[in-house]
Amino acid sequence: MPASAAASPLTTADTVLTGARVRTLDPARPWAEAVAIKGGRIAAVGDARDVRDWRGAATEVVDLAGATLTPGLVDGHSHPVWGVEMATGLDLSDVRDLDELRTSLARAARALGPGEWLTGWGLDHNVFGGRPVHRDLIEDALGGAPALLRLYDGHSVLAGGRALAAAGIDGPREFAQRASVVCDPDGRPTGHLVEHAAMELLTPAVPRASAAERRTRLLALLDEMAAAGLTGAHVMDLENDGVPELLSGIEADGGVLPLRLRLAPWCMPGIDKEGLDHLVELQRLRGRHWRVGGVKFFMDGTVEGGTAWLEHADCHGQGTEAFWPDPAAYTHAVHHLARAGVRTATHAIGDAAVRHVLDTVELLGDDGMRARYRHRIEHIETVPAEQLPRFARLGVAASMQPTHTAYTRADHTDAWSRRVGEERAGRAWRCRDLRDAGAVLVLGSDWPIAHHDPRQVLATARLRRPAGRPDVAPVTPGQALTGLMALEGCTSHAALAVGEEHQAGRIAPGYRADLTALAVDPVTAPADELGTAEVRLTMTGGHITHRTAG
Repeated sequence: MPASAAASPLTTADTVLTGARVRTLDPARPWAEAVAIKGGRIAAVGDARDVRDWRGAATEVVDLAGATLTPGLVDGHSHPVWGVEMATGLDLSDVRDLDELRTSLARAARALGPGEWLTGWGLDHNVFGGRPVHRDLIEDALGGAPALLRLYDGHSVLAGGRALAAAGIDGPREFAQRASVVCDPDGRPTGHLVEHAAMELLTPAVPRASAAERRTRLLALLDEMAAAGLTGAHVMDLENDGVPELLSGIEADGGVLPLRLRLAPWCMPGIDKEGLDHLVELQRLRGRHWRVGGVKFFMDGTVEGGTAWLEHADCHGQGTEAFWPDPAAYTHAVHHLARAGVRTATHAIGDAAVRHVLDTVELLGDDGMRARYRHRIEHIETVPAEQLPRFARLGVAASMQPTHTAYTRADHTDAWSRRVGEERAGRAWRCRDLRDAGAVLVLGSDWPIAHHDPRQVLATARLRRPAGRPDVAPVTPGQALTGLMALEGCTSHAALAVGEEHQAGRIAPGYRADLTALAVDPVTAPADELGTAEVRLTMTGGHITHRTAG
């Protein structure tokens, strides 16, 4: 048997992938030509001549026709289960101004049946042209229908008058976390509901899809993600206690989840010891291609909503408060979970939020509770230079979403940049600075906040603008990643951030057979070309989840 095939007890493979340039990300063998898969794992990595020794009568041999095969692409921050609830109704992501929004709403309202809700998602704050988000701007376009429009950031909605009435929202509310029912000076709700607790006031009134419909939509979404090259996702929510049953039901019925899902339930302000212990217990839940792995926190909200926690107030005098009214309670909760060996991921957009998370991890000390990359920070939209070295020193992974730069502009005329001001806008999304400082950097989309296509994530990480749009000026172009850095962000660094570096993130014997084949090399191909490159094959756990015809 050839030496390249002798690293595992391979007899005959279930599947052999050949005819490829195999970019393994394995330092022991960076390049290969063929891969053998058996029992959902990589059994051997070798040259084209090795294929004859791997194949048997039942082996499926797939010729990738010169494609580049890489470790399976992983979305490091996504919401596929929750997202099928969020991304309903009108897709408003391409709406660019208020007139266009009103036209879209009026057209949709005319098509509604009696009593039906008008829903939409992906609405950009910039559509309002600097005006406050207010239902008066859209009310006459709704035709009397109850309306719920989700803004793109996932942290705020705009509700029409009938929707507010249906939910009994008639004035300001107090919450245990940073959230608000925005009201005018007379105490009348504007329809702008900011942060989760406020948005959830609408939940009892909004029609919800049946369990069967949600299952169908989820599987369709996962198939779409696999067709774009994804083999897994770090899911930053558990949505509700029914999700494990939903995923288990799919697998029990003989279905194979096209993506490997790793879910992190939320930990919110006000939680007690019993609640924290419940989060620890949830870590035991798992299936064939899914598991609960970690806990998600919020240290702040969003810049556009005025809820990012900043060291200095934004242009409206907002942003100086944490999502947890008592930041020390957040620190206590993280330490409780750390003592139980639970991984944490914290949403921290503003510089004060990032600093507090790093301070929290540093306070754990070196007594075994601060295992490297057990803790990670999500988004990191603005951070000063002095905080950058702390990521590597403390072993905190950085998780960022390159395609979020599409909501800002190079000339700083967008809502985000105006809020934070020139100095902070000039250090936006410091992907390259974090990598150069030695940090583990995970890349993702935050779907449905931005599109889930990993090719767009990889391309935008290099371009700092959307792929295929050379007319758009790049945002902080000095933060562009190399092609290899970007690929690592969706493969090897994604594995490091969840403690799976010994079974995922490279193509080597014994590793999971999670693989992506693209028509171009994602490291060396022009980034604009990569953004729409053909996905020849996607494989998760040895199952081919997408394959181009022929």
